Amino acid sequence: MKPLVYKKSRRVRGREPERHKLHIAKGDVVRVISGEHKGKEGKILHVHPKQFRVVVEGVNVVKKHKRATTPQGESGIIEFPAPISASNVMLLDPKSGDPTRVRRRLDKDGTVERIAVKSGQPIPRVR
Repeated sequence: MKPLVYKKSRRVRGREPERHKLHIAKGDVVRVISGEHKGKEGKILHVHPKQFRVVVEGVNVVKKHKRATTPQGESGIIEFPAPISASNVMLLDPKSGDPTRVRRRLDKDGTVERIAVKSGQPIPRVR
């Protein structure tokens, strides 16, 4: 009797998801425009470009029951902000503080600058 040999499939199963181009970055102040938390404002804490999601400070706060991993470790209920879709947030205009769309413009030195559509003001990147 022949031994059973497993052959690899020729098709690629786990394809790497593409990165989405986001109009916001970490540190930007945004307003939630749709969903359960509509109207809330906060700072972007984390960006997930592959999932097209962002974590906003004080928005979509969920509770998680945590068990202690060691006898000395702490357990209990912790609260943290969970990610929401990047399409549900809009960047705030630096001049008026209203939500605005974003355009991109090349500076003279070759760097890409974000421009607020409502006021035309450049939106500074937070480092």
